[in-house]
Amino acid sequence: MWLARQFLSSVVQRSQYAGQSGLFHRPRHGCLPKLEPRYLQCTSCWQSRVPVAGFETLYASITSPSTSEPCDEANRSLDACYTSEQKDTILQMLNNASPSELAGVKLLRGRKSVNIVEYRTKNGPFKTLESVVNVPLLKHKSAVTVFNSILNPVKRERNVRIQLAKFIRPEVDRSWLEEANAIVSIVCGTNKIAWAHVDREMMVLDWQELECPHFLKGTYLASAYLNDVSAVLKVLPSANFYIIEKSSISVQNTALFPIMAHMRTVEAMLFSLLEPRNLAQDSNIPPKVLNMMRPAVGRHFELMVGDSRTSGARAVRKLMSDSVTKELPRINFPPNLLMKYRNAFQMSSKGEGEELCNALLQAVAFYELLSKSSA
Repeated sequence: MWLARQFLSSVVQRSQYAGQSGLFHRPRHGCLPKLEPRYLQCTSCWQSRVPVAGFETLYASITSPSTSEPCDEANRSLDACYTSEQKDTILQMLNNASPSELAGVKLLRGRKSVNIVEYRTKNGPFKTLESVVNVPLLKHKSAVTVFNSILNPVKRERNVRIQLAKFIRPEVDRSWLEEANAIVSIVCGTNKIAWAHVDREMMVLDWQELECPHFLKGTYLASAYLNDVSAVLKVLPSANFYIIEKSSISVQNTALFPIMAHMRTVEAMLFSLLEPRNLAQDSNIPPKVLNMMRPAVGRHFELMVGDSRTSGARAVRKLMSDSVTKELPRINFPPNLLMKYRNAFQMSSKGEGEELCNALLQAVAFYELLSKSSA
């Protein structure tokens, strides 16, 4: 680009001072240096003369600033970043699309698409791009991403398998995971089941645990296990996906075989009760229940020491603290949950609340690892 500018500048300058020898020539009379088009000789046909038409337009387009400069600066007007045609396209989408159509635009899944519809219903259609930042959860930088996504929509291919096999089983299409509005992360312990209900906006909707009095009691009576697991399902919130922690206990570890058998039994019951459909009959239906590898979550939060995973209580306390003190925390908690668990997960609690910690960390790791793998 720099060489092109230099070349054209030198051509124009030479034409002004060298008379008829340049690409342009100037009349001998007159006070203003008016440029007139001359001709280029065709090298493949010496009888042809090619007029240099529009050369000054090319020079102007090279030397003039681009109309599509980046709009990363927060102090720059959003309307100045786009042409009138681009603004019309963006406003047409934002003023007329339904919440489900808006959810197909990058960053507009979940609450943001609903906020846009509510804002335009209350205040009328958007007249400028700058007015979009008045919508809750939409700021300058995210608005630019939304506008660019509208102008350059990305077509998703359903038949592309995601590369998440290291921490998610079974394999599913990435687009199904990315379109999920919320997940329930489930962790089974030796005497309780804990879960964390987290939406796409990284807001904790529900976070609790339930005692299972028949776990690891007596002869592992199947009906007793079923009663405990069914009691959990009655209060479990609905979601697009249920993510169940996959234990890393080795089959070769005979000392922990009773624990492994217990975990596998509860896991199998959860899969069966939460996934009543026959997925083999319709491959276009995504599985509702998935496994997430426990070591993958441990590595994500740096909790692994060799092959063993340490407590996640400190990581959870940090997430809770950041949700209050930081403008953009990794995850947000409603006030009632912050109050409920403000004194929980202390180092002196001797493992109490470990399932709760693991359920929350698994939900955070799911969204963050999914985001990293799609970058």
